[in-house]
Amino acid sequence: MKKTLTSLAIAATLLTTTAAQAADKLLLKTPIAFSTALPGLGSPIPRVAEQLDLMSGGTLKMKVYEPGKLVPPFEILDAVSSGKINSGYTTAGYWAGKIPAAPLFSAVPFGPEAGEYMAWLYYGNGMNLYQEMYDQAGFNVKVLPCAIIAPETSGWFAKEINSAEDLEGLKMRFFGLGGKVMQRLGVATSLLPGGEIFPALEKGAIDATEFSMPAIDARLGFHKLVKFNYFPGWHQQATVFELLVNKDVWNEASDQHKAIIENACKASMTDSFAEGEAIQHDALLDNVENNGVTIKIWSDEMLNVFRENWNAVADEEAANDEFFAKVLGDMTEFREGYAIWKENAFLPRK
Repeated sequence: MKKTLTSLAIAATLLTTTAAQAADKLLLKTPIAFSTALPGLGSPIPRVAEQLDLMSGGTLKMKVYEPGKLVPPFEILDAVSSGKINSGYTTAGYWAGKIPAAPLFSAVPFGPEAGEYMAWLYYGNGMNLYQEMYDQAGFNVKVLPCAIIAPETSGWFAKEINSAEDLEGLKMRFFGLGGKVMQRLGVATSLLPGGEIFPALEKGAIDATEFSMPAIDARLGFHKLVKFNYFPGWHQQATVFELLVNKDVWNEASDQHKAIIENACKASMTDSFAEGEAIQHDALLDNVENNGVTIKIWSDEMLNVFRENWNAVADEEAANDEFFAKVLGDMTEFREGYAIWKENAFLPRK
């Protein structure tokens, strides 16, 4: 009888342990907004998935779905919030139509470079405001920055742009707050997912485009259709990408799993930035030497035009949306302090 009771106790313990382990397992089904074939843009998230599995000993997994395979890129936020999916990888700039302040957590014209952006997010008020933004707008999501890239190109054009007048009447794919700047200069902008840009250029639906860094743009083949590539990317000196997790799923996750996800995404911020910085020069050389591309640098006069119009856009957006004003004000205050460090510590540009 004693042996029977012991055996039952052991069996009950095993069942309890097994049930606890099963309950502690988490699979994040993660549709993404950018193809994993795009280096620095889509490539970080499969590496995050690999690290989640390794660090958790297999109790935390992520299944990555290429753009459009599970949820269209522009529907990821709504799908995660509603629980249709439990996670998604995208960029906050896609939600400008839903949340005016969202682009400030993605890329800001004449805004922070990657190091400064991360400093504001992690050691300023950035992360508190980032989560507050989604909470205030009624989205049931936990947000984690999960990749960042350095400056993008300013755009691909069929003809040289020598003055603001040369922009008038152009139809151009443009992202985020920079798009509002271009609209003020007479450009008809549209925000197309990466996979739709080349066909739109080819069919003449748009005349010009910006998308990302040279090595990423190369994969999309813009150089085959438009030959003038402009720099610097005043509209996106750094771009942040986010992992969204349904908040109910996040709240039910173990502290261990939360820590693993948070730290895997922080590691991905470093890794994605390093990857992006490492591969651009080859793409630039290839464009010039083999693809017939002319690299153009905006004149000081044109950069001043862009900056003046950005300041006007920023004022308008802040006047129209209280939370936009709150975030922009906080970021500006942080940047004013950071500027003291930047001006003294970094070598001046020639």
